[in-house]
Amino acid sequence: MRLIQTIKNIFKIEDLRVRLLYTLAIIALYRLGKYITLPGIDPSQLGNLRDQTSSGIMGLLDMFSGGAFSQASIFALGIMPYISASIVVQLLGIVFPYFQKLQKEGESGRRKMNQYTRYLTVGILILQAPTYLVNLNATLDPSAFVLTGYFFKVSSVIILTAGTIFVMWLGEKITDKGIGNGISLIIMIGIVARLPANFIFEFGTRMNGTGGAIALIIEIVLLFVVVLCTILIVQGTRRVPVQYARRIVGNKQYGGVRQYIPLKVNAAGVMPIIFAQAIMMIPLIFTKYASSGSGFVIAMQNMYGFWYNLVMGLMIVLFTYFYTAITINPVQMAEDMKKNGGFIPGIKPGRKTVEFFDTIMSRITLPGSIFLAIIAILPSIAVLAHITPQFAQFYGGTTLLILVGVVLDTLQQIESHLLMRHYDGLMKSGRVKGRSGAVTSI
Repeated sequence: MRLIQTIKNIFKIEDLRVRLLYTLAIIALYRLGKYITLPGIDPSQLGNLRDQTSSGIMGLLDMFSGGAFSQASIFALGIMPYISASIVVQLLGIVFPYFQKLQKEGESGRRKMNQYTRYLTVGILILQAPTYLVNLNATLDPSAFVLTGYFFKVSSVIILTAGTIFVMWLGEKITDKGIGNGISLIIMIGIVARLPANFIFEFGTRMNGTGGAIALIIEIVLLFVVVLCTILIVQGTRRVPVQYARRIVGNKQYGGVRQYIPLKVNAAGVMPIIFAQAIMMIPLIFTKYASSGSGFVIAMQNMYGFWYNLVMGLMIVLFTYFYTAITINPVQMAEDMKKNGGFIPGIKPGRKTVEFFDTIMSRITLPGSIFLAIIAILPSIAVLAHITPQFAQFYGGTTLLILVGVVLDTLQQIESHLLMRHYDGLMKSGRVKGRSGAVTSI
């Protein structure tokens, strides 16, 4: 009854109701675009492309595009080029003083950074679109192409580029007039859209193979356990209590009122997994040109093998430390705290506070990085447990972290609207805790 009353309260608030309906309309428009095939391609002859994207790296690309990749859709490249451009622009802010200045200019600087991100997205699309067409030529039967030649290639590159720009615009509209971060929500919807079909495939596999219904029930229970653990970890790593921080650095003089400092166990988000997966894709691309007898080639070709996942796990740990180091500035944090009249009881302002922050981050980043590495390799463990690769993708990796993070962020925004108008929140006790960032700034 409480859930029904909460839903009624949501639709009682006009602004929240309008935002929810607007978001649903944008999502429906985005999903409709998946079924619009590129002009000049016969949609009935895409079987080979769907087989290619059923698992592996191509399966991940298809998932993040919401299935548009395997449909040769106008949205085939999805939103990932924009995410890649966002990552590059963030890294430029570390290297070049001009971008560092923009990051400190507030709203005006953010708008300029977004503009540069859009320009870079177009540049990435101009490179990726021809590559996608080359893959289509190598995968599909020649009879699948109704149009050929220079005109088809140029028009397809323009359409694919425009398709991603349009998806990016839809995401920005959701952010401005809808609920939640639009880009994150679009990625999540694309992932969730694959869940029913993959579950049906897993169900059919179990019913027709070994294990039967019992094995399927066990898989579902394990999936819920993994999701629940991820939710608890994401909610519980938003900030570090000062008392625990003192214990980490060996200072026993803690006590008094509970206070928090703006540090997280998992400050890097899913960025280390994205970096590691991007690096691990390189051997998969070039190993087909190398000797098939090489042990390294064989190991890197097996995404579910021990050595592949060991290397990726170690890279995730390293990238977690790297990304945390470039995004968390202890000096700036100490200066901001001093300017605002804040201090950490028992720690002298200035250099001692900087050392305090630096020591904490060095030590709490390790469990966060190990957590990310475990999440990243869970799909491979699921495959070894004879779960189909399509369904195993929901057991971890960027898929699970994005789903959990975006859902928590969206629920948090809805709850904020409810509480602001003196309605009960979504939870019976406590507040819904989201992340302190979006997928685009993962």
